[in-house]
Amino acid sequence: MTTERIVGIGAGARELPSDGTPGAPATEDMVLNIGPQHPSTHGVLRLKLTLDGERITTAEPIVGYMHRGAEKLFEARDFRQIIVLANRHDWLSAFSSELGVVLAVERMLGMEVPERATWVRTLLAELNRVLNHLMFLGSYPLEVGAITPIFYAFREREALQAVMEEVSGGRMHYMFNRVGGLKEELPAGWTGRARQAVTDVRARMGDIGDLIMGNEIFRARTRGVGVLTRDQILQYGVSGPIARASGVDFDLRRDEPYLAYGDLDVPVVTRDEGDCLARFECLLDQVHASLDLADACLDRLAELPPGPINQRLPKVLKVPEGHTYAWTENPLGLNGYYLVSRGEKTPWRLKLRSASYNNIQVLAEMLPGTLVADMVAILGSMFFVVGDIDK
Repeated sequence: MTTERIVGIGAGARELPSDGTPGAPATEDMVLNIGPQHPSTHGVLRLKLTLDGERITTAEPIVGYMHRGAEKLFEARDFRQIIVLANRHDWLSAFSSELGVVLAVERMLGMEVPERATWVRTLLAELNRVLNHLMFLGSYPLEVGAITPIFYAFREREALQAVMEEVSGGRMHYMFNRVGGLKEELPAGWTGRARQAVTDVRARMGDIGDLIMGNEIFRARTRGVGVLTRDQILQYGVSGPIARASGVDFDLRRDEPYLAYGDLDVPVVTRDEGDCLARFECLLDQVHASLDLADACLDRLAELPPGPINQRLPKVLKVPEGHTYAWTENPLGLNGYYLVSRGEKTPWRLKLRSASYNNIQVLAEMLPGTLVADMVAILGSMFFVVGDIDK
């Protein structure tokens, strides 16, 4: 008796008799590569998927396509020069990335930063957080088919970019932090323009919320999709808005305050569902929380008397021998900076713990069992920057 073997896409091999008896066709898995994309795109990430029909059975994130060896480059630059390298791995959070490096160096030096610099740093960190979140609030709906929201998001980004560019001279890589404070004093009248920008963005955020959250198609594509459990969060070290969307109530700004956060009432936005919709809602609510913190910083700056905004440093800055670990609540999650010094003008070692690296590893557990169509929605909701993964 002869048999005919039909090979399709999927799993579960089974022979189909030649007499026409109904039966499942013999099939085999398909391996599908998502990416890597061209280097000029937002990021170069490769996902190696194994498919059973349209359902994902295994997923492997493959990173390293944008790796530039930043940690080795730190070892050949002095403590002023490494700031320009440290703000580039997450290009949407440049100010916050600079901040972690200078905090680590200042801790090693035992240096007290002027109060005025501390409050300005806190203000600019929150404005940078809003800029980061607005990018994802606009681009995520774009990835699931909604074109309009990104135009609204960029309108609000431009209002804040204008004040960030005025104070620092840069639009993406601000280079405004310095060991001991900030580069220079704020321009005359800048705080008033910053307050107006915050007010304008807050008044128009309802447009973005109504446009997206009121869309039934968007909610259907994201509700109950890509659920990330609390146990997975803790196992993989996932942090930031992604972790808080799964009920992990942790935020360094409140729980281990740095800068001026200890003097502020930091609202921590959480959800319990852990799905794509919850992650988006956390990001949206975090924008409102950060705008409130920015207003509080501006109020405090208005009360402070004039004073220095940085410390005078020697021409050659050497850090005492030893090691320290500083971490910050960056827009995408926890960033860690492990600094080792041998008393020279360059760090012996500076290890970066970037938020996106941990956040993306959990895809290996999240994606199996989901459909390829949902993979796009899940990937977009993880809010990562590929440079922050590869460093």
